Amino acid sequence: MTQAKGKLYLVPAPLDFGCDVQAPLQDALPLGTLQTAAGITHWICENAKSARAYLKRIDAVAPLAAPLQAQAIQELPREVHKKGDHAGQFDARPLLAAALEGHDIGLLSEAGMPAVADPGSSVARAAHDLGIEVVPLTGPVSLLLALAASGLNGQNFAFVGYLPQDAVERQTRIRELEALALKSGQTQLFIETPYRNAALLQALVQTLQHNTRLAVARGLTLSSAQVRSETVKSWRAKPQAATDERLPAVFAIGR
Repeated sequence: MTQAKGKLYLVPAPLDFGCDVQAPLQDALPLGTLQTAAGITHWICENAKSARAYLKRIDAVAPLAAPLQAQAIQELPREVHKKGDHAGQFDARPLLAAALEGHDIGLLSEAGMPAVADPGSSVARAAHDLGIEVVPLTGPVSLLLALAASGLNGQNFAFVGYLPQDAVERQTRIRELEALALKSGQTQLFIETPYRNAALLQALVQTLQHNTRLAVARGLTLSSAQVRSETVKSWRAKPQAATDERLPAVFAIGR
């Protein structure tokens, strides 16, 4: 008889990665998601250490099917983290060997939904190519939470990743995105490494036109969450108060 294949579960993680204060998992993820994750013993992740830390948190809510030491955890290659894996250059099929043997596999990112603003699309694509069912589990997706709270156009939007670090190139890119947002009405979403958030916000406030609406959502799902959405003119009149630089943030511009 043909061996039944396992499934690939896209397991969302809480958005408090790297934060000092972590909220109870049940506040951010449904019990059903945690119970499904607890039953998985094979994993693909960005970092094995943080994956084990997350599994330890899950175990406190829903007992794991196997001890942490017995969990089979594979890491995505480092170059996938840096360059992304959406271009089809990385062959993730070898990582799915356990699913071909009948084991369910969980795909994890450091925070939020894997393959959305994080590595993992190559794994999902490879699963489809191998005839392995891909099952996304319910959990927080920072981009959609930020968009919903921003008051900007949620019917037409784009996520454009990270903006350039070079000041001149960043300013040029900001103006390009603003022109697109103002002409088409398409909300432009982007992110930055937390310790660079202040510099990006400053560049946005200095570069954007005064009637453009700028939204910044920080620490989503945490007790310290902040969402501010105002015209750039208002941002200039009321500068952003100092916030924890370790809080992840999503930026959005539109009209």
